[in-house]
Amino acid sequence: MTGAYLELIRMRFLMMLAYRVNYYSGILIYVLNIGAQYFLWKAIYQDNGTLAGLDMTQMTTYVAVSWMARAFYFNNLDREIAGEIKDGSVAIQFIRPYQYLLVKVMQGMGEGIFRLLLFSIPGMIAACLIFPVKLPANPGTWLIFLLMLGMAFLINSQINILTGLFAFFVENNEGMMRMKRVAVDLFSGLIIPVTFFPGWAETLLRLLPFQAITYLPGAVFTGKVTGGSVGGVLGVQLFWFLALLIPIYAMWRRARYRLFVQGG
Repeated sequence: MTGAYLELIRMRFLMMLAYRVNYYSGILIYVLNIGAQYFLWKAIYQDNGTLAGLDMTQMTTYVAVSWMARAFYFNNLDREIAGEIKDGSVAIQFIRPYQYLLVKVMQGMGEGIFRLLLFSIPGMIAACLIFPVKLPANPGTWLIFLLMLGMAFLINSQINILTGLFAFFVENNEGMMRMKRVAVDLFSGLIIPVTFFPGWAETLLRLLPFQAITYLPGAVFTGKVTGGSVGGVLGVQLFWFLALLIPIYAMWRRARYRLFVQGG
């Protein structure tokens, strides 16, 4: 069965590879986003050495790595699930010998690997050539960042799954999916690092799972979080990964029951 799930990753990767030309323009768009934020933060910093614990070089690096990380963890699992619920094709998934939600995660992983190899890495190279990005010299930092990037993908996918499953209970969850996308980009620290929010907002955001998607991996990559604190941020990611399994399981059980009632 494990081999079947791995095959799903390969199939989605090959499917994305067939349309790879569409992503070349995406690299340009992401680099432009990095450039826009770079010049914005450069104007904000001016003569300031550091702001919220980050100097300008760290901020530039944070912006670049955060956008390229987004290219990896981003997926449309919520829309895929919602679409299959609306057209009724999800009913077929219930009688097949695999876990439907796990299949979706594997498909998202195949897309993520494609984006990592043909989008994130080339985009990061381009960003390093254009902007003053400082990459970590310690190989251990890279390994920890890649681990945290994998956790970020899982947590983002879990949020997408929860959003998509709401299609079982509402007539149209399009607005919810759009709100979720804005919330993830803003509250995860992609647009503004979490430490730049007012004190009360930063405290609130640290109680939510969004920071585990962008801010925490970016903080480790830029050196803002080092030493023993790295274990703490990994613990935060692990906590949210396990915690989000509970509402997903509960909603999935309720959704299966609801689908049975509708079909009966």
